[in-house]
Amino acid sequence: MLVGDELRGLLEPAVERLGYELVDVEAKLAGRNGVLRLFIDSADGIGLEDCEKVSLAVSALLDVEDPIPGHYDLEVSSPGLDRKLTKLAHFQRFAGETVKVQMRFPIEGRRRFRGKLLSAADDQVVVEVDGEQHSLPLSTIDSARLVPGG
Repeated sequence: MLVGDELRGLLEPAVERLGYELVDVEAKLAGRNGVLRLFIDSADGIGLEDCEKVSLAVSALLDVEDPIPGHYDLEVSSPGLDRKLTKLAHFQRFAGETVKVQMRFPIEGRRRFRGKLLSAADDQVVVEVDGEQHSLPLSTIDSARLVPGG
């Protein structure tokens, strides 16, 4: 069974050929009601028709490749207002926005940072929290999300 980066590697080219960005992949496949959830985006935004188009293409690919055993539901969605930031390009695109970042390991004595995303370059993300700048290594970020209306 393909997981994580391998599954993303299989699906991303198909999604990009359709003109979309594969923002994130969530696989919750344990038990009888597994779910494979894809989050897609484009410069024009995402509507229901976009989700249907990607769902049909990815479903056909998954039927042929059969990387996941057992039954699961495929869901395709937009990333939403509190979208995940998973790549350097995402952090660069949303510079100036408020973000919530959870680190794998403590940086400067803390694991959680909520503040203004100042910049992202060379595997470093800079977040300003209460007037203080924190440089966070992208490789040790556990999760990061935009804060809607933040």
